[in-house]
Amino acid sequence: MTSTPAVPQIPAITLNNGVRIPQLGFGVWQVPDAEAVPAVRAALEAGYRSIDTAEIYENETGTGQAVLESGIARDELFVTTKLWNSGTVDWSGEQGRDRVLRAFDASLDRLRLDVLDLYLIHWPRPMHGNTFLNIWRAFEQLHAEGRVRAIGVSNFRVPDLQLLLKEAEVKPVLNQIELHPYFPQAELRALHAEHGIATEAWSPLGQGKDLLAEPALLAVAAKHGRTAAQVVLRWHLQSGVIAIPKSVTPARIRENLDVTGFELDAEDLAAIAGLATEQRIGPDPAGFDWN
Repeated sequence: MTSTPAVPQIPAITLNNGVRIPQLGFGVWQVPDAEAVPAVRAALEAGYRSIDTAEIYENETGTGQAVLESGIARDELFVTTKLWNSGTVDWSGEQGRDRVLRAFDASLDRLRLDVLDLYLIHWPRPMHGNTFLNIWRAFEQLHAEGRVRAIGVSNFRVPDLQLLLKEAEVKPVLNQIELHPYFPQAELRALHAEHGIATEAWSPLGQGKDLLAEPALLAVAAKHGRTAAQVVLRWHLQSGVIAIPKSVTPARIRENLDVTGFELDAEDLAAIAGLATEQRIGPDPAGFDWN
């Protein structure tokens, strides 16, 4: 008789509307739809209870299938997806609102869910003016109707967020941004803290190779008997950041979740802080307008 491995106890963060989100989630960016099924299945079996996808990833169907087949109670799962607010679409006025509502319905159908946990505007696209304000009003409608438990944004910069906060009736619960030791986003995180907005990191491992080979990180990892990736994810947790690492390798999926059994001390945190270059790996939201 074999015993079932213990599921790691991942801490949760209470968002500004009272909804709780696991601090470590599973991201499926760049995972093809067919591969999303086994990847999400492996993540759920390992103990992840938060899954992050997006309309543009084109893997909501596979993600939803894996969630459905898992047999895990719906109230134990937290599912996030994002609106692809393409620059080729008119997002202003009633037409824009209707487009948001239709896109939400389509995502919910692909995910096979009745209620979504978190819906995000994927990019601010400031070159299109303040169209994200009209999108946000549609998000507020979805939230008021109880179709989504929490609404937030992704890749919003300080000026984008300041504008939204001036106009919003419902404050965003979260901003999902590029964040890792190379690019710690101190100014944006300070604004988040001021307004009670959670910070969620995409590419929390800096997309891997260079960051995870840093001698300073490897030294901290050796000190704790951990991998460099586990050290970086632990850094996120201790910083109060929500992280959504991605992998399609079951062993790596399990490894990324095993970050609760050690603590980084002040010396470790100082070594990691010394890695900051303030250089992005992904696109700059100020100019990103891929259609």
